[in-house]
Amino acid sequence: MSDLVTTRAALRALYDPVRERSAKKEMPELDAHATRLIGLAPFLVVASANTAGETDASPRGGTPGFVKVLDPHTLVLPDSPGNNRLDTLENIVSHGEPGAPVGLLFLVPGLDETLRVNGRAWLSADEALRQMAAEPQRIPKLVMRVQVQSCYLHCAKSLMRARLWDASAQIDRASLPSMTEMMRDQIRQFRGEEVAAETQAEVVARNRQML
Repeated sequence: MSDLVTTRAALRALYDPVRERSAKKEMPELDAHATRLIGLAPFLVVASANTAGETDASPRGGTPGFVKVLDPHTLVLPDSPGNNRLDTLENIVSHGEPGAPVGLLFLVPGLDETLRVNGRAWLSADEALRQMAAEPQRIPKLVMRVQVQSCYLHCAKSLMRARLWDASAQIDRASLPSMTEMMRDQIRQFRGEEVAAETQAEVVARNRQML
């Protein structure tokens, strides 16, 4: 297909040179500002890939500070109960001892700027790390230990465009079916099978029990 852009040179030809400040902002470790933002963040997205190149981006949430900063080069993320697909965890273990490349995007409610952290990840069942990452509800079965290789602040434009924290931009949840109602329709369409569905109130109640 002639419309595809497949080389770095062709890509760069479409854009202005990288801004000097954008190039210089990347750091090889966490500084005081990055550490403070991680301590305030109740939410992040973890991007990972397995050795076959299959990718995943997974949301993670907890009370602010649930991601622990051990030192400027090390983060620890507790694994919380989910759907047991283990997409991120399986991606990480597929790389074995060398560790898996991961990208983390930290968000703080009300803050349009985000923090991006790139590095390598391993899974650990170390008791001391699990205890350190414990929340009032539980001690995690595993923690993800991330060796920070680079980090930088990401500007506010994407969240400003999205109006992510603007209450007036929020949709009415009732305008969509519940998650399990949508899943029921998708499983019926793509697998030809029938599964039970819950109302939105039932989904919320079940999720609260698992928090």
